[in-house]
Amino acid sequence: MKVIECNNLTKSYLRKKVLNQLTFSIEENTITGLIGKNGVGKTTLLKILAGYIKQTSGEINVFSEKPFNSLLVSANTIFVDDQMSFPSPLQLHEILQAAGSLYPNWDMTFANRLFHYFSFDPKHYHNRLSKGKTSTFNAIIGLASRAPLTIFDEPTTGMDAAARRDFYRALLKDYLTYPRTIIISSHHLEELENLLEDVLLIKDGKNHLHLPIEELKEQAIGLKGAEETILNWTKDREVYYKNQIGTNTLYAVVRNEFSEQELQLAKENEIEITSVSPSDLCVYLTGETKRGIDDVFIDR
Repeated sequence: MKVIECNNLTKSYLRKKVLNQLTFSIEENTITGLIGKNGVGKTTLLKILAGYIKQTSGEINVFSEKPFNSLLVSANTIFVDDQMSFPSPLQLHEILQAAGSLYPNWDMTFANRLFHYFSFDPKHYHNRLSKGKTSTFNAIIGLASRAPLTIFDEPTTGMDAAARRDFYRALLKDYLTYPRTIIISSHHLEELENLLEDVLLIKDGKNHLHLPIEELKEQAIGLKGAEETILNWTKDREVYYKNQIGTNTLYAVVRNEFSEQELQLAKENEIEITSVSPSDLCVYLTGETKRGIDDVFIDR
């Protein structure tokens, strides 16, 4: 079952297209990573999915309904980001109690266990928490809600490495027991690789890539060797990235379309072959140039 279906989704602000004819779909009970550089429209897309704002044109359906002003979508969706606000007079334990009336699948026992694990004071107030603690508390709300569509927009902002690791672990363990559709927008793809099932990469407001994480891991390989040799081997191939190392060594990331025989021959030609992580590949795919920052130091 498709929980989300987008067809030619476009959102414009002051004639600038933030999303440009974006088309994709997301299946039920999957964890999808939403990846892209700042300003490509990730948050805008997530707010449209949650029904917070309306698209300029195109079609979007969430739970087979248009999400904007939909009671069905509102009742079955939670949107978690660092801008979540709660009534200022309520203490943290009172916010947890109130959440039970908002989310039908709310698990108070789970919420309290997370609350105590992360060492929150029940009598503290949300607007007085540090940035990292705010993100952690918001994440608890998102996890314990067990909403059929759970959206995390940069949920670990301000968290230290240990808190991020614990959050990802808690999310995965609870998802395995209580499957739901989860979308995570994050700059820490390297931390999410073992959590995600699919990756949706947005570039220039469009669907640049949407595939299972396992396929993304096999999408590209790195070739390192003498410059002339690498140039010959990458000729007529899709090159994602090039980097000059020293005076006569070149590193290139290319689409992995080599046969086993070709890879063996490459090794015999003294080409070092390496894997390319999904996080590095996404950086290369969203870069404006093939060389990246190195281009700054090249005389034109």
